[in-house]
Amino acid sequence: MIFESVSTGGCRSYLVGCEESCAAVLVDPELSQIDRYIALSARHGLRFHYLIDTHTHADHFSATRELAHRLEVPVVMHRSSPAPFVDLRLEGGELLVVGRLRLQSLHTPGHTPDSMCLWVEDRLFTGDTLLIGATGRTDLPGGDAEALYETLFHGVLKLDPALKVFPAHEYKGRSHSTIGQELAELKTSIENHRTELIVLDVRERDAYEAGHISGAMHLPRGQLELRVNEDLKDPTRRILVCCEFGRISTLATATLRAMGFQRAVALDGGMKAWREAGNAVTDGREPQ
Repeated sequence: MIFESVSTGGCRSYLVGCEESCAAVLVDPELSQIDRYIALSARHGLRFHYLIDTHTHADHFSATRELAHRLEVPVVMHRSSPAPFVDLRLEGGELLVVGRLRLQSLHTPGHTPDSMCLWVEDRLFTGDTLLIGATGRTDLPGGDAEALYETLFHGVLKLDPALKVFPAHEYKGRSHSTIGQELAELKTSIENHRTELIVLDVRERDAYEAGHISGAMHLPRGQLELRVNEDLKDPTRRILVCCEFGRISTLATATLRAMGFQRAVALDGGMKAWREAGNAVTDGREPQ
């Protein structure tokens, strides 16, 4: 496989080519680098077969439309892309054939609804879904934090740990990461921030003692208003509220927010979803 990475400030684009057939693709090309892409293809004796955007870009000018006009090459995006000039729209799991190479598309919504990753051999082009030591933003139009969580923890991060990660942005000069390294980074981040997060279990005592998240504080919903000022002294702390199914914790979270705890959130699906996801629980009484 012929491979080239092109940097434009913090933006990254990639040329991927088949040495035997001289077929190639461009992933997330940037408008100011058009001449460089053409020069790279000429140097390697390649002809572009596809121009791919992993998602609708809000932070750089895509070159796909201009290159498609110049080279008469189809533009490829996910099926949900709103761009009117896309020629080939992929569903998750579909393959692009580029000579002897096979690029598999993975629909990875969250940063944008049309985000996708591309998997070829030992490399995963992650767009803005997974960066090196970070993830794409979800505060821009179309961003969805819950969708990104599902994408990462039930999809991308379950892939082969040795798979190399090549994102669409990198600001520290690193060439790539791996799925395994990103998992390790995530675990370290969780450990570093554990003291900042309060897990608040609002179930009754018998349910709490039968199994709870390790380190969770027990404060039954019925006593919340009575004990909140005593047990939760810092309204700036991050609070994860959990119950059995997610309904009572949602109400408790609304109460906490009304009382000034603006960083409180409810555990989606409650302890039932937590256990079904294979996460650990601890039984017994709350540590004193």
